[in-house]
Amino acid sequence: MTLKPEEILRDNFAPWVLDLGLVPEEVGDGRAVLRLPWSDRLAREGGALSGQALMAAADTAVVLAVSGAKGSFVPMTTVQLSTTFQRPVTGRDVLVDAELSKLGRTMAFAEIDMTADGRTVAHASAVYAIIG
Repeated sequence: MTLKPEEILRDNFAPWVLDLGLVPEEVGDGRAVLRLPWSDRLAREGGALSGQALMAAADTAVVLAVSGAKGSFVPMTTVQLSTTFQRPVTGRDVLVDAELSKLGRTMAFAEIDMTADGRTVAHASAVYAIIG
């Protein structure tokens, strides 16, 4: 069976996450790269992309990275997600690159880099409990 990231998104995520418009660019063994398209709807006062949108995209990318490593979607829950915002994003898509640093039977650890035009805009570290 071939992993279909678009189906994993459609079948397992809340409608508001789908409203982010995330586009899987690459999903493979322990890595997922998603494109978060620019949208004025995701901007906060002042016109920059909201941190909540970036964190939701990072969280979603890790789920797809774990799914890629496992070969299919498995239920999991976020235990910890720590994000450092380094510069604002205005009018540009963001690439969200999640890479697993450790995948165990019940826990997954990941580092997530978020870039726009090749420049880092945020970085996150995450821990997930695999419940399925």
